[in-house]
Amino acid sequence: MFGVTCSMSRKGNCWDNAPTESWFTSFKNERVFGERFATRDGMKAMAFEYIEVFYNRQRLHSTLGYRSPSQFLSDWLREQEPEKQVVA
Repeated sequence: MFGVTCSMSRKGNCWDNAPTESWFTSFKNERVFGERFATRDGMKAMAFEYIEVFYNRQRLHSTLGYRSPSQFLSDWLREQEPEKQVVA
């Protein structure tokens, strides 16, 4: 009627939302619980620092073999370089 489509889950499939729930659990447990923010801007700055600096660059992720995203990318890029062959 309003041109809105569901973006999260297929009907009856509880697994569609699992990655999102897992992320929010990590965010709340690792950074939010126990915090009190004087301003909304303070909360936004904390969330940005957690996501962009810690979670996306430094935090060890089990799906990446317990490496940080930065380390995983570095390792992957190194693997993409063709070995330098020496012709005798």
